[in-house]
Amino acid sequence: MRQLADNFWNFRGDLRIARVLNLGTHMSLVRRESGRFLLLDSYELDESDREALLALTDGGRAVEAILNVHPFHTLHCHAAHKLLPHARLIGTRRHHAQLPDLPWDPGLIEDASLQQEFAGDLDFSVPAGVDFICADDSVHVASVLVRHRQSRIVHVDDTLNVFAAPGLLGRLLPQSRLRFHPQLAKALQKREGAADAYARWARDLAAIWAGTPIVCAAHSATRHLPPEGWREEILASLADVEKTLSRHRATHG
Repeated sequence: MRQLADNFWNFRGDLRIARVLNLGTHMSLVRRESGRFLLLDSYELDESDREALLALTDGGRAVEAILNVHPFHTLHCHAAHKLLPHARLIGTRRHHAQLPDLPWDPGLIEDASLQQEFAGDLDFSVPAGVDFICADDSVHVASVLVRHRQSRIVHVDDTLNVFAAPGLLGRLLPQSRLRFHPQLAKALQKREGAADAYARWARDLAAIWAGTPIVCAAHSATRHLPPEGWREEILASLADVEKTLSRHRATHG
């Protein structure tokens, strides 16, 4: 459990492929203006982090809700609910379909009406022009990006990546700048204007969330940014995928 701002904490965890390659995962905790707390995503904490979270949140009773913001991040939802059974469990429509035994809140995190309930503390953004839930389960491009309004820290799963070397190498080698998900081509909607919609969303995000100091990205790292880093890196990432967008325009208009 690492405190990144007065009212923002991030937990980093393990996600191993074939029990060898550790892709990593994460979860964040924010304290609302009311003094109560929200969890962003679900992760089964180790004993040390679990005790730290419970100590900070009055034994967990001050955690109001768990917001699961990526439709394909479902592995730890049972563990989070077991730890905080009283908290509202909010997810995407895929969470509801994949884990019907859990007591999901009827609202969906991808819907603006549900997001509005937390608008005093959090800003949300959903990529345009891409399928939020792809038919191909291996394509995890879209998610609900969350920005804590007070600290301006962004919590994101997969939509934005920070590539960092694992283990001790990560302390020696520089991490990458922000990059859009490498499977963007597979997620773009097969319709005219989808590429332009995605590019417009990215440019708007670069401007509206300018000044973001830290990005907590799943499977990778926490990235600390210089004052203009967010805008510059988002626009650079958009330039990186311009060939993908151009090919889509050539095919679909």
